[in-house]
Amino acid sequence: MSKRFVSIWFPYLETDWHLLRSPQERDQPFVVSAPSHGKMIIVAVNAIAHRQGITAGMSLADARAIFPGLQVTGHVPGLALKLLKKIAAWCIRFTPVVGIDGQSGILLDASGCAHLWGGEENYVREISRRFLEKGFGIRIAMADTIGTAWAITHYGENGMIAARGRSAEALMALPPEGLRLEAETISLLHKLGLQQIGRFLHMPASTLRRRFGQLLIKRLQQALGKEEENIIPLLPIPPCLERLNCLEPIKTAKGIEIALETLLNTVCRRLQSEQKGLRAARFICYRVDGGSQQLEIATSHPSHHVLHIQKLFSDKLASIEPKEGIELFVLEAPLLEDHAPAQETIWETAGHDRHRLSELIDRIAGRIGESGVQRFIPAEHYWPERSYQASKTLYEEIKTGWRKEKPRPVQLLDRPEPVEVTAPIPDYPPMLFRYKGKLHKVVKADGPERIEQEWWLQQGRHRDYYAVEDEEGQRYWLFRSGHYGNDQRWYVHGFFA
Repeated sequence: MSKRFVSIWFPYLETDWHLLRSPQERDQPFVVSAPSHGKMIIVAVNAIAHRQGITAGMSLADARAIFPGLQVTGHVPGLALKLLKKIAAWCIRFTPVVGIDGQSGILLDASGCAHLWGGEENYVREISRRFLEKGFGIRIAMADTIGTAWAITHYGENGMIAARGRSAEALMALPPEGLRLEAETISLLHKLGLQQIGRFLHMPASTLRRRFGQLLIKRLQQALGKEEENIIPLLPIPPCLERLNCLEPIKTAKGIEIALETLLNTVCRRLQSEQKGLRAARFICYRVDGGSQQLEIATSHPSHHVLHIQKLFSDKLASIEPKEGIELFVLEAPLLEDHAPAQETIWETAGHDRHRLSELIDRIAGRIGESGVQRFIPAEHYWPERSYQASKTLYEEIKTGWRKEKPRPVQLLDRPEPVEVTAPIPDYPPMLFRYKGKLHKVVKADGPERIEQEWWLQQGRHRDYYAVEDEEGQRYWLFRSGHYGNDQRWYVHGFFA
């Protein structure tokens, strides 16, 4: 499938945005100005002001001399880029690959997308219509390459669709400015009478390089598709993504459920054929009013089981508000892992039980939160708070065993908390300790158990641990940091059942 790109230029982006908020000034010459070197300079104009001969870069005083009744508003720094990011995010309903083009345009990778709108003409027409309805004037073009689409948009016929494989023909009559060259190179081309790209398009590359530099060659190669040029996506492209456009906006819960099921069937079929399973999925609903909502789920084990994944989403579907209707559904799988079918014998069902257990954990986690269900495995560290780690999957291989030579508390604090301790002699268990303002008398104790830091870390003193029981029968895990003396410090690190 050959590539197809769409270039969209907003010649009056800032003024269109301001006029949407002040529609009473829409039929008047309108400009945006900003201070520069002690005077006010125009940074943006609307179409009416442009037709009056007022352009960006002109001083405000000169512009008012041309049109005394000129309407003026102050410049908002960073507004253009902020608007382009919002517009590019909105355009994801037309293609998953959208990028920002300078300070006044966006680029769309429309490869494989136009057929969803009934062809390229309908695709471009629909984009133009939607922006016109939103109050933004645009110029738009489609071509095989970014360079050709950009050139047509800025210097060719608005709405033009260059035929496949005909980029050279589309460029012939356009001025050299369409190649995104430096001002010095463009000036030199005009001085030499090369007013159109067609006049030097077929000149030898060595001649052009020697006279105009390497950039001209690069831009020509990019525009003709001989050198690759890609869009930098506004949002990262997930490894697995499926889209479902709607002929009519969907407003019912049943319609949303059917859309999810349709997308899941497509995605899971693809994953199964690739022996992959998703570990996370995102269901995004784009509304007609420009808003969007999304639902996210995660699994403890790679899965391409449609019914299971659908159940994980089903608990959250009620939170979607279609309002005026949903026009596009997208299902993304940002995290994939290998998921080859495990071989099972006739008499052994352990693999099946593990699979069912994974799905049960996913459903519980979907209701109480992912952090509510976790599996911990031993880590190769001595200090208790470092001796375990959260497992990424339910079946992650355990590389070391749990320490069983001494009892460990049921509840271990993430960080040991300081306590005040009275201990009579070195290595003797505490007699009293104060924790959170309460004094505890020790009636039973066991220890010490010395735990050293790893030799390759050596970031702390050794610890002497004691399991103690107070007069109320509560059992604590205390330790002394360092040797007995004036600089000793005591901490509580856990609680026994």
